[in-house]
Amino acid sequence: MISQPDSSTVRLKVSPQVARIVGPGAPREVQLAAARGALPLSGADLLTALCFLCASPDSELKSEAVRTLRTLPSQILLPVVEDPALHPRLLELLAHVRLAEVMLMERIIMHPAVSDATLLYLAERAEQPVLERLADNQMRLTTAIAEAIVANPHAERVLKFRLGWRETSEAEIEEEDSASEEELLEAFPEAVDGDPDEIEDVPDEEIEARLQAAEEKGVAKHQLVMELKVSEKIKIAMSGDKEWRKILIKDPNKLVHGAVLKNGRVTEGEVLMVAKNKTASDELIRLVLLNRDWMKNYEIRRALVSHPKTPLPKALRFIGDLSLRDLKNLMRSRNVSNAIATTARKEVERKMKRGG
Repeated sequence: MISQPDSSTVRLKVSPQVARIVGPGAPREVQLAAARGALPLSGADLLTALCFLCASPDSELKSEAVRTLRTLPSQILLPVVEDPALHPRLLELLAHVRLAEVMLMERIIMHPAVSDATLLYLAERAEQPVLERLADNQMRLTTAIAEAIVANPHAERVLKFRLGWRETSEAEIEEEDSASEEELLEAFPEAVDGDPDEIEDVPDEEIEARLQAAEEKGVAKHQLVMELKVSEKIKIAMSGDKEWRKILIKDPNKLVHGAVLKNGRVTEGEVLMVAKNKTASDELIRLVLLNRDWMKNYEIRRALVSHPKTPLPKALRFIGDLSLRDLKNLMRSRNVSNAIATTARKEVERKMKRGG
């Protein structure tokens, strides 16, 4: 029995063949050959050896072992995962490196030794075919796993409905949007720096000519921005590329950095970065909260719950949408108000009671 070199001690019972590869004093050339899948080992022994080598402090051994695990033919691994005595750590490793293989994931989901942590990992990251297999395994479908499936952006609506998800009606959306705008107007009474109508308009041709001239002279964008007028920054923010958006989102003028979020090319990934940035201005948070499409994104809503600029009523409203895992993290967080932590704790108790 050998301990795997990892942050948490894991003991695996290994065959004599594997012990000669991963045991103390094993020749490095033998380990490297095993990491490359070049030794005559059974499927079970090869998987066990690779599990140890994936945690090796030797970067080459680790890299080769991971590469081999990702490229091993499925026909080698499928019989291995049929063994009911297979160690849960080996199932976890396969779930992490072969996530997209539906047939292999199906065997792992139904394996008697698979851990809840592995199933939760699949629920959070797998795509629809694997999520369907998870939902079908009623014996292991916990509240946390069901909520993770619902929150997974790959989950289709039919599957989410099966798990108790309810889509907000158009009437409810309109009512909430109307209430949200009133709340946000009260929460952010001075959301912009000055009146946009009083800012001098600059023709698009003039801006394009200036940008072209700067590019020809080799002037970097972060240098050019210091010479631009507010009106020019606003126009560039609303139509510029990702590099311009990254620069102008940091501009101290709220009209300027607010214009970035009105750019038609802004991505949800950029919006999520704003929501996660605790120093983001109240104007940016206001614009994110008012965008219905962005607010359908679970990761954005989760980030806004703990953002200091999110109005408390809005943050409290989002808490009910969070998964059990995120609620537990939130109730323990020292970076949120007592009201949010307390509400998260009550929601955890409610969901645990309902799930039990």
